[in-house]
Amino acid sequence: MTLRTPYYLIDKQALLPNLEKIAKLRELSGAKSLLALKCFASWSVFDLMSEYMDGTTSSSPFEVQLGRKHFPGETHAYSVAWDEADIPEVLANSDKIIFNTIGQLERFGEAARNHVRGLRVNPGISSSSFDIADPARPFSRLGEHDPARIETVCDQVTGFMFHNNCENADFDRFDAMLGQIEDRFGHLISRMEWISLGGGIHFTGAGYPLEKLAERLKRFSETHGVQVYLEPGEAAITNSTTLELTVLDTLDNGKNLAIVDSSIEAHMLDLLIYRESAKVSPDTGEHEWMVCGNSCLAGDIFGEFRFEEPLKPGDRVSIRDAAGYTMVKKNWFNGVRMPAIAVRELDGTVRSVREFGYGDFEAALS
Repeated sequence: MTLRTPYYLIDKQALLPNLEKIAKLRELSGAKSLLALKCFASWSVFDLMSEYMDGTTSSSPFEVQLGRKHFPGETHAYSVAWDEADIPEVLANSDKIIFNTIGQLERFGEAARNHVRGLRVNPGISSSSFDIADPARPFSRLGEHDPARIETVCDQVTGFMFHNNCENADFDRFDAMLGQIEDRFGHLISRMEWISLGGGIHFTGAGYPLEKLAERLKRFSETHGVQVYLEPGEAAITNSTTLELTVLDTLDNGKNLAIVDSSIEAHMLDLLIYRESAKVSPDTGEHEWMVCGNSCLAGDIFGEFRFEEPLKPGDRVSIRDAAGYTMVKKNWFNGVRMPAIAVRELDGTVRSVREFGYGDFEAALS
């Protein structure tokens, strides 16, 4: 298939190892796994993912509707703050609704009286190394933190959501934090029917002790008599997708610079937010080049990489691990051409599932 760059290429064969580990964890621990749509919402591969996962969890009314429409299984509805106008649609398209605060629970609890209701609890601890992404940062708005206050509404909910991990690949750290949660909130957890431990646990990574995690989750579930949910985002899709680019121009300004037909601000925004570099494989060779985006932002730079040959216009560059928090954040900054979306099927064939043009750019504005 010939597809004009830039485009995201989702490889189902590369998705499978993550999904198989998710299924194994479910089998060993009894925990259910919901795809976090805030990280990855490309529904063209939900047919495969739904064979290994139990449903979706959301951060907005639109994500609730997307999960209900395209992903079989449970649909959990969470938002930092629900708008009253959205509540009927959210309830119609979800199995559980989770409130971020007691104030929201009290405001909309009656409307959701026939719905499974939950409350987000902020334990005040996390594994995040980025303040911007730390749900337990000082003065956090993400969830209730006072056990005494939470206890006053325990009869209005049947579950809690704890989401305090962030890119946590350290099982011992996870184990210790879960122990702290039990110490502080265990008496309330045992009154619930289900507990979501959120996402951010990198249990599909190489070398992660999956069996230890399964045993810990099972012990937590049996101790408190609750159904455990996990909400993997990046753990489900890591290393599954590339962003395929073409070199448009080169120049030398003290370094070898290659300008490609994409932009980090428009297509891989997290690289800009977290001041990180993209990944290129194999990133070897004697020729070092800075790969730059084609927007007018001076800092629109993918990173510096090594190549076997000098880059020239027309050469292809493949950015690795381009699924999580990329397609869900892409935007029309500078009117840069939006990457198409393609899928490599399990049999190796590649199909284009979505292309974007001027009409999409115009329709996004007014």
